[in-house]
Amino acid sequence: MKLIITRHGETEENKIGKLQGHLPGQLSELGKEQARKVAERLKDEKIDYIYSSDLARAADTAKEIVKYHPNTPIQFTQEMREKDLGELTGVLKSELGKSSKDLITDVIQPKEGETHEQIVKRATSFYHKLLEKHSDDTVLAVGHNGINKILISVVTGKAKEDIPGQYNTGVNIFEINKEKNCRIMVFNCDKHLRI
Repeated sequence: MKLIITRHGETEENKIGKLQGHLPGQLSELGKEQARKVAERLKDEKIDYIYSSDLARAADTAKEIVKYHPNTPIQFTQEMREKDLGELTGVLKSELGKSSKDLITDVIQPKEGETHEQIVKRATSFYHKLLEKHSDDTVLAVGHNGINKILISVVTGKAKEDIPGQYNTGVNIFEINKEKNCRIMVFNCDKHLRI
């Protein structure tokens, strides 16, 4: 299986440091441009199936990509949603004494919402489903920073702490063989945004 993982474009909420979690999120003008550029980058990839978070910011990014792959099935799924942040949903990072660049969902555990163990279980289950259904396919997964980091951790066997924050529309490409060994072809690459 070839697995391509990308993150949604920048949102209005990203710009002001608002924690989104399960909020839909709205792509900013820059985010819409990023979505168009990642779609252009992936236009020549043979993509057999697309899975996208059903949250608007990821779904809107996926819809740009699928314009170049009109015959490719796409499924919008809760499995690729960002971590549920419970009572932190919609809170500004600055209210927590953090900058908008801090990945505070990695270090702050909300009292409600998903635990780290729950999101790892969700990502692992999703990955195993992909392996079962798409062992000989190229699959694109469009998600969010947190879920993508966890999914990449599951795919590569690396600790989540060793996976850097994912750029908006950063592209990751992995080749996974029948024994589930993973070869990293492209990692968190955003060169398409600099063209």
